[in-house]
Amino acid sequence: MALIAVIDDDVDIREASELVLSSKGYQVITANNPKDGYDTIIKNKPDLIILDVMMDEPDDGFFLAQKLRRDKVKTPIIMYTSVSKAVGMDFGASEMVPVDEFVEKPISPELLIQKVESFLNKK
Repeated sequence: MALIAVIDDDVDIREASELVLSSKGYQVITANNPKDGYDTIIKNKPDLIILDVMMDEPDDGFFLAQKLRRDKVKTPIIMYTSVSKAVGMDFGASEMVPVDEFVEKPISPELLIQKVESFLNKK
């Protein structure tokens, strides 16, 4: 079954995501900060990355996504965000924000599985 990396500083989000994904048979690895997340991704080469926008700094997720793409990591990235609700901005994937899709937190278990399966089925 596919390996999914969840990088988020919020322990509740990490644990909820891991619970939902593992209940569907996915293997899940987690990290709670950008440095550990990067190391985890490079070491384990997951099939999908779920990455939070705001961790230690408000833009940590953006910088991590950029670093991964600069380092030629082509793994699909779903980015968790609550930023657009908080500031009224709608982000889209771009060179500055090189992710495949944004999803608003909180995300329902059904929608999370739907998004994950849509990316994994593209492979």
